[in-house]
Amino acid sequence: MALVSPVPAVTRQVSRVVIGGVRAPEIMASRGEIVEESVALVNEDKIFVALGNEIAKNKSVLYWAIENSEGKRLCIIHVHQRAQRIPVMGSKFPVSSLKEQLVRAYWETERQNMLRNLDHYLDICSQARMQAERDYIEGDSIERGILELISKHGIKKLVMGAAADKYYSRKMKDLKSKKAIFVREQAPASCNIFFICKRNLIHQREGTLNGSDTELPSPVFQAGPTIEAGENNHNGLESTSLSLLEEELHQSSPSSVLNDSSVDAGLYDQTMTEAANSCREACKEALSRSKAEKDAIEVICMVKASEAQYLEELKRRKETEEALKKVKEKFDKIKNERDEVIEALRVASNQTSLLKNQIAEPEQMVKELEEKVISAVQLLQNYKKERDELQIERDNALKEAEELRKSQAETSSVDVHQFATLFSFSDIEAATNNFDPSLKIGEGGYGSIYKGLLHHTQVAVKMLNSDSVQGPSEFQQEVDILSKMRHHNIVTLLGTCPEAWILIYEYLPNGSLEDRLRCKDNSPPLPWQTRIRIATELCSVLIFLHSCKPQGIVHGDLKPANILLDPNFVTKLSDFGLCRLLSDKSVVCKTSPKGTFGYLDPEFYATGELTPKSDVYSFGIILLQLLTGRVARGIAKEVQYAIDTKRLKNLLDPSAGNWPFVKAEQLANLALSCCQMDRKNRPDLETEVWTVLEPMRASCGGFSYSGLGSELQVQPPTYFICPIFQEIMQDPHLAADGYTYEAKAIKGWLDSDHDTSPMTDLQLSHREIIPNLALRSAIREWLQQH
Repeated sequence: MALVSPVPAVTRQVSRVVIGGVRAPEIMASRGEIVEESVALVNEDKIFVALGNEIAKNKSVLYWAIENSEGKRLCIIHVHQRAQRIPVMGSKFPVSSLKEQLVRAYWETERQNMLRNLDHYLDICSQARMQAERDYIEGDSIERGILELISKHGIKKLVMGAAADKYYSRKMKDLKSKKAIFVREQAPASCNIFFICKRNLIHQREGTLNGSDTELPSPVFQAGPTIEAGENNHNGLESTSLSLLEEELHQSSPSSVLNDSSVDAGLYDQTMTEAANSCREACKEALSRSKAEKDAIEVICMVKASEAQYLEELKRRKETEEALKKVKEKFDKIKNERDEVIEALRVASNQTSLLKNQIAEPEQMVKELEEKVISAVQLLQNYKKERDELQIERDNALKEAEELRKSQAETSSVDVHQFATLFSFSDIEAATNNFDPSLKIGEGGYGSIYKGLLHHTQVAVKMLNSDSVQGPSEFQQEVDILSKMRHHNIVTLLGTCPEAWILIYEYLPNGSLEDRLRCKDNSPPLPWQTRIRIATELCSVLIFLHSCKPQGIVHGDLKPANILLDPNFVTKLSDFGLCRLLSDKSVVCKTSPKGTFGYLDPEFYATGELTPKSDVYSFGIILLQLLTGRVARGIAKEVQYAIDTKRLKNLLDPSAGNWPFVKAEQLANLALSCCQMDRKNRPDLETEVWTVLEPMRASCGGFSYSGLGSELQVQPPTYFICPIFQEIMQDPHLAADGYTYEAKAIKGWLDSDHDTSPMTDLQLSHREIIPNLALRSAIREWLQQH
């Protein structure tokens, strides 16, 4: 038996090799001992992704990390900055000037929003079947916060944005973001950073490795050969690891490790072969376990996702059932209340008939009634005298209020405290004679419009279709806009009936601009002076809508049918069901295209982006119709051809009278510029369109339209008149009988021990009166104009 002398220390050591997250075993022989280690799959490598709080601007970075991770676990990191200025009542105040409780509450709300955004990132990873986790810190500087997270986690691979997506171009080779440049320069040298823009790798700062470890370029983040997924991946990894081991073992020849010839070379070879076989088996076992663990994790993720979807669907079903139950209960309650009211009315009617049959009218009762009337007249005269004495004080107060009001807006304002009057469905039925078809004055996809008489006042009743999906939202939007907004060129909303989606407007006898251009009911055509004034007023109200604060308004459905005319042919814009509010940060509203073909902005129809320039396009089409009297479809091309061929004069509407050709040509060119296909080329209403139209309107002078007979005299609407004083109301109040009176008149009536209505002589259900703010605002605007 041969003796084996101690083997001297092996002079060469197999370095640890990192391949796609799997480390080959380290083999080392020292002092006559052969050390054998099992191969272990190391899952410590993570890809850290730095994301901001705005999901839309950071999705591209996350998607790039998911697409290039090859199954590695992701960790989403975020630096949360607390707001130092907090919005209160429309303004922002520094935190030092606010109560600590308010500041903490706002910060907590910010933090919850941030956590929801991080959860949304995790949901994106879950949908991509990626394992992911999150971590965040709070700090004043985002870039220094990222450096702190790198130090905290010992990050080796970091993915972050190079610049905002809008700055991306194919020629982009360097960083645009100051934060990215700071992190690239200040991050530890061991951190490998990938800078992304619009799902493209813009720049990579390669990190250096520590110690003697040699890390091969990752197939995910660096150019060069990559390892395919599936079996080829595992087989290639296995063969690579085993090749390295065999090469190391073969290079350690007997001659380099044996001291002298007394050591048995065969025994040494046998030992080295057994060591290589053991290492090969250990590597195969580690790869097999890694694949099994990965498959198990994927199955668990799929099961959890299915369970979450099932729970979410179950939750939605319960919420739907509860909502249906509440709606049914509410419907039953309303039905019972209606039956009770009908029964009470029937009983009251029977009692009234019985009393009328039983009560006689003696002369004494007539005399008492006459004395009461005389007393009431004297009382009213006293109140009128007292009113005259207080006139000066009231005028001074009104002047002060008007000065404050004009400091905010000259002729238009938005009052968030004004609300429309609520009417019952029975009131609407009575006003329209149970919606008599003969009273219908308009009909369309939105519903029907009836002419009605409500409380001795002519009104227009708009009933939205009950089967329309957009009915509730359009109804609520129109109520919100018109009940809070006042402008002399916007139709006045007098009241609503929410239970039937009914809107009550002021009645405008001259109908719509579309009716007048078509000379409906043989009405005389509009002269060119009136058409210029209508265009100018329409431009004015659009400028007002677009410049509203804090949110601008885009009408979105501008057409002649929605432009109404009052008795003096003053423009009244209506139908705000499709309008959209713009945020203070953007002039673009993303929505599904709706409107009338021919007036609809082509760019809005193609992209779904609604902007104030969409109204400019519709305004241009209407202006061309005022000039030519033709239909909207193809009118822009027709007018352009007429201008190019010097035949514009033949295209002008002859029924409008003798158009001044210079003005007509100027208006035609202005309208065509508004109808440009590219909205960037359309003019600004305030700085370019208004400056042309207003001088034209002024040059027409005090022209009054007398086409319907004798010259029109400006008379106040009947609902502006107090039923008691028979004068325009200054402080209108709504009483229990549903009628609106001057505050002093109705208070004097009630204070003189009257408990019946001055109009119907019926018993009042209560003695409370409510200010009619909407009517008061409409009266003030009418008085300013006249």
